[in-house]
Formats: sequence, C-alpha cells, structure tokens
Amino acid sequence: MIPTERQIKKLWNVYHLPPSKQRHCVQVWRLARSIASQLRKANPSLDINMPLLEAATLLHDIDKMAPKLPGEHHPDAAVRILREHEFDEVADVVRTHPLHAILDQSIAPKTMEQKLLFLADKMVKNKITGVDERFALWHAENLPKEALRILNEAYPKVKKLEKEIAKLAKVQDLSTMKLR
Repeated sequence: MIPTERQIKKLWNVYHLPPSKQRHCVQVWRLARSIASQLRKANPSLDINMPLLEAATLLHDIDKMAPKLPGEHHPDAAVRILREHEFDEVADVVRTHPLHAILDQSIAPKTMEQKLLFLADKMVKNKITGVDERFALWHAENLPKEALRILNEAYPKVKKLEKEIAKLAKVQDLSTMKLR
C-alpha cells in the first residue's frame, strides 16, 4: 500500500519529524520528481511509479526522531515503522537509500524508484547541491574514521549512478535541472 499525502503528514506528526527534515524530504521529492520527469520525457516507455517515489522520498527520514529498538539505526527504524503501517513497498525503497547501501549488493538501489531516491537524497542538503558538493560538505563535517571510509568508498559508485541517470535522462548535469 502507498500512503496518501494526508497519511504522510500524519506520520510526520506522529514520529515528530522536525520541520527542517520535512523541508529536506520535500526537496528530495522535488528533485526526484524533476529527474523522473526528464527520464520519462527522454524514454517514454520507462516505467516509474510516481506515487511510490513520492511516498518514499517524503518518508525516507521518518525515523530521525523516532524511538529506535536495540540495534536499530537509520533507516532500519524507518523500514520497521513503514512496515508496521503496512507500507511495505515504500519500506523496500527507503531501505536502499543510506549511503552505505551502494556498497552492499544485497541492499544497493536497483529499481528506478530506489535509484532516484538514493541519488536525490545525495544531492540535497539544505538546498540542491549536486553529488560533488554534497560529498564536500560531508568531508567538512569532521566525521569518524568509519564514516569517512564509507564516504570515500561510496563516492565513485554514487558518481557512476549519477552519470547513468544523467545519460538516461539525456542531460549533462542533474543538479541544474529545473524543479517541477
């Protein structure tokens, strides 16, 4: 089941998603929607489930303030929350969006909806930045050694995905796309 806009906003309230995270999720949705629109324009037969993409982008950080069970991290709690609300399809997309997912073939983004959420999330901080600037911002954060290792290993794979999607969309730079 895919949640309605009303259900999404209710989840934001129930799980106390801060306004800054809500804005981030909306920006990720706007960018993913723009890229998807360009992809479909360039490839009319490409099937992208837009309601699923919308729900996944708007709910990918639902667990940021939610209580986590022992051993849960982001996005494990988000996946659990979404499954508890019977939004299994959305949970399957959200599961693949953290940076480390691209390093693990068992959870790496494979569907177009997963790839678009993953990539759009890596192109938005407080505004749409693009992959290079987003990684530069992460590097400036004084991250722990393990996080830096993941960041450095993930970067070439994220760039490869960015190039794959840009080529398929027939655009040079995804970060300069007009938001829809």
